[in-house]
Parts: sequence; C-alpha cells; structure tokens
Amino acid sequence: MNSSPSSDAAPAVDLELDEAPFDPSRPFTRKRALASGITPNRLRGPGFVRLHTGVYVAADVELTPLIRAEAALTTYADTAFASHATAARIAGLPLPALPGEHVTVMAQKDRHRITGVVCHCAPKGQVKTVGGVRVSMIEQNFVELATLLSLVDLVVVGDYLLRKNPNGLARLQRYCAKAAGPGAAAARRALAYVRTGVDSPMETRLRMLIVLAGLPEPMVNQLVGEESELDFRKYDMCWPSIKLIVEYDGRQHVEREEQWESDIGRREKIDDDGWRILVFIAKDIYNTPGRTLDRIHRQLVARRLRGVPAQLSPQWQLHFPGRPDSRPN
Repeated sequence: MNSSPSSDAAPAVDLELDEAPFDPSRPFTRKRALASGITPNRLRGPGFVRLHTGVYVAADVELTPLIRAEAALTTYADTAFASHATAARIAGLPLPALPGEHVTVMAQKDRHRITGVVCHCAPKGQVKTVGGVRVSMIEQNFVELATLLSLVDLVVVGDYLLRKNPNGLARLQRYCAKAAGPGAAAARRALAYVRTGVDSPMETRLRMLIVLAGLPEPMVNQLVGEESELDFRKYDMCWPSIKLIVEYDGRQHVEREEQWESDIGRREKIDDDGWRILVFIAKDIYNTPGRTLDRIHRQLVARRLRGVPAQLSPQWQLHFPGRPDSRPN
C-alpha cells in the first residue's frame, strides 16, 4: 500500500513529534498520521481501519491480539501495559469470548476513557515485552483473569499453563500466595483445583463437574494396564482402586478408520481386564451435566469407592447449569 504523502496540501512532517519513521502497519494516532503527511480524507478512506477513537492501522494488517493490544495502549503513558484478557489473548490462553481490550496504568493521573478499552490502575506490576508491547507476566495475568472469569474457566487456564510449562506450578503458587487486591482470593481458590498433565480444556471441565458435585477426584492421565504384559495405556481420568475410567471424546466424526478401530480394540482390552470405561462428549457437559454425573455416581457407588456421598453436592449447578430439562429423573 502506498502511504506516501498526498499532493493536496499535505502538512509538513514533524520530525520532533516522533523520531521513529511512520509505519502504518503498526497502530498510530490521527495526530501522528497528519504529521506524517496523511490527509484527513485519505485517513477516512479504505486504506486505513479505525481501531479506537483517534487510533488507526493500515487496512491490510491482520488484526492479531498483539496489534489490538498495541492499539489499545497507543494513547496511554509509556509505562502502561496490556493486561487481563488482552494479555491472555496474546499468550494464546483458552478464554471464553470476552469483549474489549484491557490496559493497566501505574498512576490514576494516566487513566482516561476510550470506547472498547477497560483501563485499570496498579501502582506496580510484573511486565514483559512481547513484539514491542508491554504485557503482564503470566503469573500476574492469572490473578488478573480471576476478576473476569468463572472458577471453571480460570481452572481451564491454570491447567493449560501447566500443560505448557509443568515446572511453572511452584512459581504460580508463590505469586498467588502473596497476591492481594482484586482477583487474589479467587485465583488462590482456582489454583487449588489446577492439575498437571491435563490434555484439553474439556477434560478440565469434566473433572471440575465431578469434583464440584462432591465426588472423589479422579487421577489425571494415569497409566493403566497389567505390568506383567507391559501393556500400559493412558486415560483422561480414572479411579484405579475400582478400575473405573472416564474419558472425554472431542471428535465430531470418525477421523480415521484405523484410529477408530484402534480405540475399539483398546476399550475391549480394558473391559477384559475388569475395567469399566465411561466416554463423554461436549453435550454431556454443556447440555446434560446432571445425567453425566448420574452415570458416574452410579458406577462409583456400584464399585464401592470409598468417600462417595449418597447425594451429590448442588454446587456443580452454579457452574454447569445445562438445559432446564437436563436433570436426571
């Protein structure tokens, strides 16, 4: 795209405004554009996109989380940083849909309102730089997210973080233990449910459905098999003492015939060894969580697992409402 100054009464370039060359592929202010020779008419044209009031970028630029974060920060002090959901999107964390961008400034005097941007204030912060953008460190971001996410969604984030960095648990625990202010207590509560070795957000959700109902927590991704045969397999969740397995199947269709046949053989073999396997899909968690719990509860009772309550805790219903008609009879 040609971003050279237009010939129609273009203003002179103000070199003292910003020493860096004008780069329309990075978010810029209207003032910066005019000082660089972009006329108001051209700025309103198809060559540019307005991201916020007075903030633009070239129309052919992909609006990545990093670009959106840089745009949100453009009119704030240099000490401001991307935080909360904005920092989480840059890190690729699994989030529900959350509107708007979030920035944090270090002083109240630096706060101002921009449509589509939530501005927080914190006197200090742990910040790193990603692609030239100041961003919350991951431990700080976990506490920030506790002000936006539900308990289950925050545990999903925590499980994801440990899957990417299994050695990061101690650092996350230390940070949350010392944290104060908004999100601190909720972050500590969620962290108590976070586990290593979880392979997907839906596995986290299924585990949280189980534990919030007051059922004994299953072991995560344990090797199951007969040592004499050296034939071990890993399953999402299980109670080894009663040989019960729970798995989440995220496939929407049979992706490969060979894989499907392998799974059938694997499940037949586990049945031969006296194990029982319960397989669930997304609708079992989102639409009919009560029936899902009923299936699991019946098996835990039938197999006489210690510590199984006669009645489920109603706490799960606060986090997994399901459909109104989804309660077991």
